[in-house]
This record gives sequence, C-alpha cells and structure tokens, in this order.
Amino acid sequence: MLRRRNGRWGWPLLALAALAVALVAFYPPGPPLDGAPSPPSAKEEDRRHLALSWPMYGGTNQRNMANLFVRGVVDDFRVEKAPKNVRWVAKLGTNSYGGPVVAGGRIFIGTNNERPRDPAVKGDKGVLMCFREADGQFLWQLVHDKLGDDDTDFHQQGIASSPCVEGEQLYYVSNRCELVCADVRGDPTRKGQGRALWKYDLVKELGVFPCQLAICSPLLVGENVYAVTGNGINVSNKTLPAPNATAFVAVNKRTGKLVWKSSLPGNKVMRGQWGSPAARVGRQMQVIFPGGDGWLYALDAKTGELVWKFDCNPKAATPYRPGGGGERCFFIFCAPVVHDNKVYVGVGQEPDDGPGVGHLWCIDLTKMPANREKDLSPVGDNFDPKAPVNRSSGLVWHYGGPVVPAPKNEDDRDIVFGRTMSTMAIHEGVVYAAELAGYLHALDAKTGKKLWEYDFQESTWCSPYYVDGKVFMGTDNELYVFKAGRKLALPHKIALGGPIKAPPVAANGVLYVNTGSNLYAIAPP
Repeated sequence: MLRRRNGRWGWPLLALAALAVALVAFYPPGPPLDGAPSPPSAKEEDRRHLALSWPMYGGTNQRNMANLFVRGVVDDFRVEKAPKNVRWVAKLGTNSYGGPVVAGGRIFIGTNNERPRDPAVKGDKGVLMCFREADGQFLWQLVHDKLGDDDTDFHQQGIASSPCVEGEQLYYVSNRCELVCADVRGDPTRKGQGRALWKYDLVKELGVFPCQLAICSPLLVGENVYAVTGNGINVSNKTLPAPNATAFVAVNKRTGKLVWKSSLPGNKVMRGQWGSPAARVGRQMQVIFPGGDGWLYALDAKTGELVWKFDCNPKAATPYRPGGGGERCFFIFCAPVVHDNKVYVGVGQEPDDGPGVGHLWCIDLTKMPANREKDLSPVGDNFDPKAPVNRSSGLVWHYGGPVVPAPKNEDDRDIVFGRTMSTMAIHEGVVYAAELAGYLHALDAKTGKKLWEYDFQESTWCSPYYVDGKVFMGTDNELYVFKAGRKLALPHKIALGGPIKAPPVAANGVLYVNTGSNLYAIAPP
C-alpha cells in the first residue's frame, strides 16, 4: 500500500501518473483498430447471456422468476388441432417437474421413463434428458435406477430437480438423492447416452433419508455447488429415521468433494425438505435455504456458519399433522427470491394436505441480528415492522393468515393468502405470487399491499413467470397469460392438454412450456 509522507504522495505514484499521461498522448482513446466494436462490458455480457439462456431454476442464483432480457415472446399459440406458433415439440415421460433449463444451444429437463427413449431401458427410472435447442432433436439422456420404495423415491416421479448449467457442466439432484455433475455434451463414445463426471451420494456419504423424493435444484456460487438434501420422515411409520443427518451441503463443483455441511434444522423437520436455495451476492456471500421446520436459514457461503434465521410461521400456529391437520407450514418446491436487498418467500404443505392458511414474507437482508440466536423473526405474532418490539427484526412485511374480522358472507374468502408451492416473480415493484388453491396475487414489493387478485377456479402447483411485459401462469388445466402491471387486466388462456406444474421459461425469443409429457417450443416456425 502507498503511504502519504509529509503531505505528499510517494515518488512511485508520481512516476506512474507521468507514464499514464505519456501513454494517453501517444495512444489517445478511440475506436479499436480495424473498426471492430468495443468489447462488451460485464453487464452487457450478462444481459446477452440471460437473453439467450435460462441456465437454472429462477434464471440466476437469486431465483427471481422474471426474465428482463428476452423480447418478442409469442403469447398467441395453439398446440392441439392445427397447431399455431409451435416451432417444435419433444416427447418426455409422463411426469416432468424438473426444468426446462436452456444453455449453450441445449435444453435439459428431468422426467421419468414411462415413455422410454431407449427400448433397452425398462421400468421405473429417473431420467435427465437433453435436446437440441434449434429443433428439439433428442441428444442424450442419463438414467438412474430407483433408490428404494415409495418412502424414499416415489413411483413414476422421475427426476424433479431442475438442473443448473455452467459452461460445459450441469448439476442436478437425482431421484437416488445424489448430487450429480454431468457433461453437457453427453458421452462421445455412446450415442444417446449422457456422461456423469462425478456423483456425491447423499444417502451413502451423509446418512440422508429422503422423504419420498429428493427435489432440490442446485445453486452455484463461486467454486461450490449447494443443495438441500431432502432429509425427512418415513411416511409409512411417521418417524424421522435420521434426525441428525445433513440437510444442506456445499460441494466443490470441480472435484465433487464435500466442502461443508449443515444439519439445521435437525430433528425439527415436519415432513420433507423439498425447497431450493438462493444466494445473496455482496460483501458477505450468503446461501439461503428453506428448512424443513418452516424456518429460513442464511449461511456464510464459504464456511457454512449461520448468519441469520427467520421463522416463517406464526408462533401460535398449531403443529403440522399429515393429511391437512395443523397450521404450521414448510416449503414445497419453491425457492426464496433475493431482490433489492430483500428476500421473499412463501410457505405451504403437501398438495394432498389440501388448501389452508399460508403466509408470504419479505425480509430485510441488510439487517444483522442483534441477539445471540441470530434470529430475525418478528417478536411473538406482532407482524408490524414498525412496532418497537420488532426493532431488531428483519421483517419488512407479512401477507397472509385469516381474514380479520371474519367475513359475514359465507361465500367470501376467509383467507388472505393460502398455502403455496410457488416461487415468486418480481418486476418493476410488483410481486406475483400464486397459491395452491388457485389464486394469483399481485402485491407491492415494498409494502406487501395487495394490488389485485385473480381466481383461476382450479388449483396450481406452478410458479408465475414474467417475460416481455407478460406474466405466464400455469394451472392444472390451462396456461394463463396476464399483462404485467399494478392493475388487473383479464388474462387469456391456452389449453395445452395437460397440467402445467413447472413454470414456462424463455430464452433466445422462444417460450418453452412443459406439460409433464411434452415440451413445446413456442415461436413462429
């Protein structure tokens, strides 16, 4: 470091300044030689990359279901009876929750083996498929045997993890509860077959007991890949077989070696751990993962040390009971969304548990815990962020719970916001959030105030997806298209011949819609 002496800078700095002046005089700023365009800035490169790809669940490691860079997305199309604006269609299995993701001219998606690509591969399997982006041609697949019975690997669900792609590697969690790194190019020696570069077996290495299925979509931050292990209960006997097993891991993305692990929340898991982590990028890199006890945990990305935690249930909520009993919720399929120094997340229960009271939370990421427990939760059930008792809380706003006072008309909703399985989309100060019972809510991102609400009159597992001024929202029967904004414009709907459980994604001007059994590329032919 240069030091100042007697009010003057040292001679090395003066010499460097003189050299800089001389260089500018001889080589003044101007266009590159041969009229070549100026090299793009890092931000321009990121923008171009995101316009051409959707390389992970949520697009980036902040998990916001909003694509700000793709233009010209078609929202007038038909897939049945005289298809319109369908560039191509690719056949999947019969269930597909994992993806698609788009990167490097390829599309990756998890499915099952109920419509086999390889006649030699028979029976119930987990399958990761790769297609060519340009025309939907099948390129290769990686196949995984079942882990066990329905308690650990539910039948015909296949691979539910959305992959994460970086360069020539992709990462996903298999139905066997393995963190897998694979080559995006497949196996050059075996046509149609994929090639795993390494696998980290979470059951064998860490004693994890996945509840019915391992689902997490991995997260890449720096040199590590992060994943929720899925450790949970045994549904058959309602016990927690591995209460001390690891719930969250950091693994070196190149070697597949464990870097650190966390057993939070230990024996407090209510059911399963099916959410995916997000990242806060900044001075202190944090990985934020949804725990099976309904708490959100932020860990130091390098060390795994707890930075803060937040209870996403009211303290007075009754304990969860499988089958729809109890009010306490956990995280289903969703990921927290990091946006504008805040994190947004919702909670729910298993879809078989039915609808019920749910909660959305907005948490201030600039607030550091002042207590020994590193707890940023609101005090008691006081959800007023301005209340004196919440001075040390990270609460920005809460949305949900029962309607107070209860409505007099029995046909009116008695719930502000119900249980959710969805990740949120945030764009231009509006949060789009869906609930299992079949409602889409638009909220003010700063205050949590409801802007509008739409009733689909059918349930949904899907997450809203913003792109090109529109919000796409799948339900059990149709795809709805809304005009994005603070005022509700009635949507139009498109029949796709199957439930839309995974959100559509867009890349390179094309919209990709996964119906569970088919993947459609929507764009003018």
